[in-house]
Amino acid sequence: MPARPSLRPALPSALPYVRLALRATAIAAAGLIVTVLALTVLYRWVNPPISTLMIGRSLAGTEIERTWRPLERISPHLMRAVILSEDGGFCRHRGVDWGALEEAIETDRGGSTITMQVVKNLFLWPSRSYVRKAIEMGLAYLVETLWPKRRILELYLNIAEWGDGVFGAEAAAQAHFGKRAARLTVEEAALLAAVLPNPIERTAGAPSMVTSRIASRLATRMRTSRADFSCVPVPRLEPKAPQREPQRSPQRFPDRFPDKPPLVQGPRMTL
Repeated sequence: MPARPSLRPALPSALPYVRLALRATAIAAAGLIVTVLALTVLYRWVNPPISTLMIGRSLAGTEIERTWRPLERISPHLMRAVILSEDGGFCRHRGVDWGALEEAIETDRGGSTITMQVVKNLFLWPSRSYVRKAIEMGLAYLVETLWPKRRILELYLNIAEWGDGVFGAEAAAQAHFGKRAARLTVEEAALLAAVLPNPIERTAGAPSMVTSRIASRLATRMRTSRADFSCVPVPRLEPKAPQREPQRSPQRFPDRFPDKPPLVQGPRMTL
């Protein structure tokens, strides 16, 4: 049998290309890390013009609707709704809520804090993976170190997706309710928060029975919850007073019946 050709001579010639590819990968990764770190510092004061999620939607052919609004021009009802719905410990944790994360792993639910969602939407990719989650957690701690809670919530409310191509609270309020984000009511804010886990399938302006039920429960929690909102400008919301039926005035009867009208007597007949 003829001897099989040896591949050993080809290996040394391929090594320079492998080294070049590894070096290029390392440089690209280092450049990406430096860019993300620089943007993290920059976004402490500068409003981000776009996010990776918006870029992905735009490349897929979706028209992007978004109008930036500062936190002072967004309804405090919406702030309360998204914190209770997405991250009840927002004012207590430093980027990662480990208790909520362990519960999410056990129940197969999302355990990302608002800070982690900001990081994911701004810098990372949407698909689930342990690698992305690890990077997300590390960046969340960095963001919490550099940004105050008000700034984190402001970015979240301006880059969150509330419909196909609808980003930010102002665009969501206009698209679903035809009003400014500053004028959202408790019920409207609850509906917007209820669609956040799946903004493509759920619609705040025309909610399904399931979405309406979720929003109704959330609106009740918004009025009764004693969660910590001290890190953001959310005033206390008084419980909704139960509606009372108007009292009917008692029917009054006259003290005595009116006198009978006098009988009209005709002329006497003489026999």
